[in-house]
Amino acid sequence: MNVKVFTAAEANRTLPLVSRIVRDIVEAHPRWRGLVSQYEVAALGAQPDRGESDDQKRLRAAIDEVASRIDGFVRELDEVGCHLKSYEDGTVDFYARHQDRLVFLCWRLDEPAVAYWHEVDAGFAGRQGVTAAFDAGPAGRP
Repeated sequence: MNVKVFTAAEANRTLPLVSRIVRDIVEAHPRWRGLVSQYEVAALGAQPDRGESDDQKRLRAAIDEVASRIDGFVRELDEVGCHLKSYEDGTVDFYARHQDRLVFLCWRLDEPAVAYWHEVDAGFAGRQGVTAAFDAGPAGRP
């Protein structure tokens, strides 16, 4: 697997950019979700044999525009090397190495720094604090 692997310090250095991108996603996502709900309501009253109504077409175009913006933001995060985990609260994971295994450094938009990590299969609930020895190799060797 070819992924960018971060130290905690490297992940923290990305936060000025990452936090701006994630904030844009978290702000745009409720708009997208609201437009999808409006479209669904409009579709309930539509007559399928007549195709989409003008209202549905307008809503679909707005949905596509917001989704395209969000997708662009997610691609920016991918270029940095981190991965969005939640559109709602802005949780982001960064691949890292801990004790010779691949793990995730974990950060959320409301946090001032990347200060937690979890096993790749553990998720947010398995977060543990990053200690000074986190980036050290086996038996404390760099």
